[in-house]
Amino acid sequence: MGKFSRLGNELYNGHRSVDFVGRRWLWYAISAVIIVAAIAGLQVRGLHLGIEFEGGSEYRVALPSGEATQQVADTLNEAVAGTGIPGTETPVVTTAGTSSVLIQVQSLSPGDSAKVVDAIVDATGVDADKDISQSDIGPSWGREVAQRSLIGLIVFLVLVVLFIWAYFREWKMSVAAIVALLHDMVITVGVYAWSGFEVTPATVTGFLTILGFSLYDTVVVFDKVRENTKNLRRTRQTYAEAANLAVNQTLVRSINTSIVALIPVGAILYVGVAQLGSGSLKDLALALFVGMAAGAYSSIFIATPLLAHMKSSEKEVRASDRRARARQKHDADRYANVPAFAEDMPVFDEPSATEAAAESSPAAAEPVARREPPTGRGRVAPQQHGEVKQSGSAGRAQPTRQSRSQRGKR
Repeated sequence: MGKFSRLGNELYNGHRSVDFVGRRWLWYAISAVIIVAAIAGLQVRGLHLGIEFEGGSEYRVALPSGEATQQVADTLNEAVAGTGIPGTETPVVTTAGTSSVLIQVQSLSPGDSAKVVDAIVDATGVDADKDISQSDIGPSWGREVAQRSLIGLIVFLVLVVLFIWAYFREWKMSVAAIVALLHDMVITVGVYAWSGFEVTPATVTGFLTILGFSLYDTVVVFDKVRENTKNLRRTRQTYAEAANLAVNQTLVRSINTSIVALIPVGAILYVGVAQLGSGSLKDLALALFVGMAAGAYSSIFIATPLLAHMKSSEKEVRASDRRARARQKHDADRYANVPAFAEDMPVFDEPSATEAAAESSPAAAEPVARREPPTGRGRVAPQQHGEVKQSGSAGRAQPTRQSRSQRGKR
């Protein structure tokens, strides 16, 4: 734990750094591969929409405790599909705990529904009146749920853009945050497509929750980016370096909060899948687990590198980066512009005719060396107005410091 704390301190102070911004094309490539796989899942398998979105009939079969097993579910699946009724070719049969089984099919007429109940009774031997309950959901209600979910998602994204723009006064941060959110949405939807989990209203609830989690993590990183780039002209860092430092400074915090959030959600997902077998709990937990993991990734590897990428095209940022690189070059070697010593380098310049005549006179002073103007950073030596001679000022009495009470007294 002490090593991890020291690592976090070194990352925060900049003594150790992970180049997230500089390797942005690597992160873009990884995200592109994941997104392509998610889209392929939508094309190949598609989303398994729940009965709340498509409409249909649901039968809940109550069984003695411990008899609701996967073998019984498979038997009911074959029995319902074997009725030959249109809409029951591919029923969805899942266990709900250890004492009930859920069977979902497309909307059926009363006569066809009675045939399905008879098939269930023949396969399990339960009482049709006491142990089987039926509920029907119309397709119009499912379309209304889907429309309201889509409206809620659009309103959420619009509010996100307005909030980030109002808080940071930077529209490019809004764009980077939205791209990160879309990145998380596509990955989560792709996982649902490949896993075959049912999309229910609980899934939509978890979907909106993970977007808020991803946004929170991104805003924290962006706030640190704004702090590091506030006085960029006075520092020796480029915008990309300051943004990368912000990611490193919040890296340990992002990892800790993500792990703390994923552990209980993972436990809920395990209980929902392994113990309960069906219900809204596992749908909510899967959306939360995948979305939180994708949100932590996008806030570090996508949002901030994308922001630095977009800011690099601004005129002021390019000028500031040039000044920062010039300062870095000067600090790296302050004497880079000093001429190299050579064996034939003259100690003094050749004297002019006036200087030669003065040196030939008896009263001539010591020869005066002419200084070369210093080079580097545009400094020029002041013009020499006369010959520098030995001064006699050191021979006079020098003033001494007296206390205030003794000043002016003889």
